[in-house]
Amino acid sequence: MTNGKASIQGNGCLRIMNNYFQKDGKKKITGCILLAAGFVLLFASRIFHGFADWYSGHIYVLLVGSLGRLMGIVPFSVAEMLLYVLIISIVIGAAMRRRKWLWSFFLVACLLFFLYAANCGVNYNRESFSDTSGIALEEYSVEELETVCLWLTEEVNELGAQVARDEDGVARLDGKKRGGRERLRGKTEERTGELAAQAMRDLGDTYEGLAGSYPRPKGLKVPWILSVQQLSGVYSPFTIEANYNTAMVDYYIPFTMCHELSHLRGFMQEQEANFIAFLACHGSEEEEFRYSGALVGWTYCMNVLYRVDYERWELVRERLSPLAEADLAANRQFWSSYDGAVAEVSNKVNDTYLKANGQSDGVKSYNRMVDLMVAYYTGEE
Repeated sequence: MTNGKASIQGNGCLRIMNNYFQKDGKKKITGCILLAAGFVLLFASRIFHGFADWYSGHIYVLLVGSLGRLMGIVPFSVAEMLLYVLIISIVIGAAMRRRKWLWSFFLVACLLFFLYAANCGVNYNRESFSDTSGIALEEYSVEELETVCLWLTEEVNELGAQVARDEDGVARLDGKKRGGRERLRGKTEERTGELAAQAMRDLGDTYEGLAGSYPRPKGLKVPWILSVQQLSGVYSPFTIEANYNTAMVDYYIPFTMCHELSHLRGFMQEQEANFIAFLACHGSEEEEFRYSGALVGWTYCMNVLYRVDYERWELVRERLSPLAEADLAANRQFWSSYDGAVAEVSNKVNDTYLKANGQSDGVKSYNRMVDLMVAYYTGEE
């Protein structure tokens, strides 16, 4: 025999628990499913040989053709706008101190993790671009590296005299001067983005792994977010978008656009994305793109030459034209204005992220672009 009061209390507890699980149960279950699915994808891509290549060629390509194409219709960066919405939601949730918001945030976090795994993480374990393109990485001599640096110096000097410049002699995509932190915008931004997409499509005619359509890369409306982290661009796996820093010096923009677009083809390794960007710019019909690829490539190659043979570096460095010197100085001035604790933390986070995804050299892996460039140049001779 039960006590009536205890029975009423028991029924009340059941109702409370039932309401609780009705409101938050679905979020918990859905979140856990997404979390598990993301881990399964990442685990399978690392353990099962060939899974990442199959996934990239059969599943990821469909995601790019659907979600990526849909995002490409939107003229602004959807990822940037969603970031602001998320920040505002977190602030409001924290201010209101409502526990029910926690499970909503849990669900969003699990969804973002799954999207990262599906649209980015798996591709870190796919076959490399150097393998699919047949460009073999081999050891090279200092003399061969010097030859590449000399070739790029000639390219930079010739193209640097052809691109539009402002009254200060700095290369500008529209020939007009902008303030130190004023972002690229308007028709010049649209035209440059369309040219970047075309350069990648043209490169796809040569390399099958890069074939397909490309959306116009999107510049951030608030580039400070990237500048303060010392980032020229970022690929958003959550929306499958190529985003770039619209405030940095103009000569770096075409190269960055192509770099981020290469991630849409599943090539996530940074050194390979850099090399793909160089190839796209190098093969473009536009002087500003060829200049962008040549000067960025020159910088990477010269940095390596500086470390291995300073005397050779010094002799090559003296050949660089004053026009290119003006662009390099503007680039240094821009990034130095954002030096600080945030940039240092961002660099460490990026380094850890790259190492966690199989790039054992971390941020130093960006310089492995030079290995590919030397292999490409010596193979073309």
